Amino acid sequence: MTARMLRWLTLVLLMASGAAQALTAEQARAIAAGDTDDRIAAMNQALDQADDRTAAFLQALGEDAVKLSGDRVFIVRGDKAIDAVTGADADLPADAEDAMVNNRLRGEIDTALAAIKLFSRDVKVRASAVATLLAETDESKLPLVQKALAAETDDGLREQLEMVQAAILLGSPDVARRLEAARMMADGRNRNTKTVLLERLRVEDDAQVKAALQASLVKVDERLAWGNRLGAMFSGVSLGSILLLVALGLAITYGLMGVINMAHGELMMVGAYATYVVQGLFQKHLPGGFDWYLLAAVPASFLAAALMGAALERGVIRHLYGRPLETLLATWGISLMLMQLARTVFGAQNVTVENPVWMSGGVQVMGNLSLPFNRLVIIGFAFAVLLGVAWLIARTRLGLFVRGVTQNRPIASCMGVNTARVDTYAFALGSGIAGLAGCALSQIGNVGPDLGQSYIVDAFLVVVLGGVGQLAGTVYAALGLGLLGKFLEGWAGAVLAKIAVLVFIIVFIQKRPQGIFAMKGRSAEA
Repeated sequence: MTARMLRWLTLVLLMASGAAQALTAEQARAIAAGDTDDRIAAMNQALDQADDRTAAFLQALGEDAVKLSGDRVFIVRGDKAIDAVTGADADLPADAEDAMVNNRLRGEIDTALAAIKLFSRDVKVRASAVATLLAETDESKLPLVQKALAAETDDGLREQLEMVQAAILLGSPDVARRLEAARMMADGRNRNTKTVLLERLRVEDDAQVKAALQASLVKVDERLAWGNRLGAMFSGVSLGSILLLVALGLAITYGLMGVINMAHGELMMVGAYATYVVQGLFQKHLPGGFDWYLLAAVPASFLAAALMGAALERGVIRHLYGRPLETLLATWGISLMLMQLARTVFGAQNVTVENPVWMSGGVQVMGNLSLPFNRLVIIGFAFAVLLGVAWLIARTRLGLFVRGVTQNRPIASCMGVNTARVDTYAFALGSGIAGLAGCALSQIGNVGPDLGQSYIVDAFLVVVLGGVGQLAGTVYAALGLGLLGKFLEGWAGAVLAKIAVLVFIIVFIQKRPQGIFAMKGRSAEA
């Protein structure tokens, strides 16, 4: 074992035992100035008693943020200087000079920092150190990896360290160790495992080890294939949930009311921009509560889009009932006006809506399958909105009136139902749901004036395929098209998948014009 590795192991043992001591002024001065060999020796001595302040000093030295004045050493960040030894604020002397760092010393600093970070209390810092080791799997690091593996408590990092250990052993001159490592790699769950196995297969000359490598590669390929399949399924459900949110509002305005609203996508855009505005208000006035701005953005996006929809129904669509072509042209013109209004108010460039902290990151299910929290939240949100709409339509007085007006408007009017008001409420509800879709979409992409144009055609296809006026059909169609599209993308590419889905819908509608579910009941207008 080299002297350098013994040095790292000494550091590891000291850090694990909690016997670390503070950096001294003499050590800091010796590391910051002098001959390179002497500085490295001083750094090695300091590492034997390393603590957080030592790591901060080495980090600053590697970033050229250290200055010297006499026997004192300072860390300088911007206009602020602190004493490298005590960590206290200090006045930087006028004669302070930069501490020079050459490439050799910089490499030693990087290695020392990696060793320190591997035993950090912060899981993210340790994960970064492990990622560095994954890229540099030479055998000299094996004792350090094994010591870190013994101390690691996080299951995910332990798995990665085990793969690093196996990858290092694959390069051993000992055939028995390579054979053991090849068999260990069969349990690998990430893409790096396959890469390491393929690289080793190209240079391996022992037949037994090569056979073990090939057997492990088959198992890893099978596991990765399942990860890809599950990933495609999750992507399909995620896309389907977004289509469901977009199409739910359209299922009311088009499916129940028969209005071809080409401005539906722009109502989504209104909800997305409302979310952006609420985010800005929280950043400016309530920065401490920013992580909960979505609790205010959800009702704000619903109300903004609902009010816009109510104004649209009262001002334009009310005068065009029974004239679908004129309604289509009028709402298309309104969509252009709304897009131009968004460009005038917010600018032509897309704006960014940030995820709260609790929606950042994801769940690592397999080595090649991660489920992002923002997508999981959107899936749950979509089904919550679906349940709310189903309850509203089936269990409330407004839902009763909407169903009555939809099935037989004259009789509903004769029974005392204010059909004009019900039309406005129903259109506002559908528009508000479109606003909720915009709020959800803002969490997975940028918000711009053209946001709604990407989903409006797919939303109409979902409603037509599911069956006009049928919420259950909307659910089946949205999830089905999402899953079908994602699986076809993996097989034929995005463009051909889109064409194949469109052809499927055309053929399906030819065979079953009423969609998956047919409208039940009698209508005076039928």
